Amino acid sequence: MELLFITLAGAVIGLAVRYLLPNRHTHGAALMPAIGVIVSAAFWVGLTWAGLKWDGGWIWVITLLGTAAITVVTDLIVGRVRTTHDAKLLATLSKASPIPAR
Repeated sequence: MELLFITLAGAVIGLAVRYLLPNRHTHGAALMPAIGVIVSAAFWVGLTWAGLKWDGGWIWVITLLGTAAITVVTDLIVGRVRTTHDAKLLATLSKASPIPAR
């Protein structure tokens, strides 16, 4: 049951990152929430396997802060890479030969 709660929290963190950071025009609406869900579930399962108890506070703190950090970094990287790639593509397409006159 706690895994359900933590993945829901990951989705909420992903939504917050999507709408609080300026790169939302560079990726789809579901990318950051999906990354939040995946990262939070992976953190939770990994920390559970490492021996942290689900009813302890540290597993929650580590999972939520780790999810927020990774989601923010992912948003910033995706935004920067996509913006750079789009600028290069526009420059390449702008240099293409003009359409011949008829």
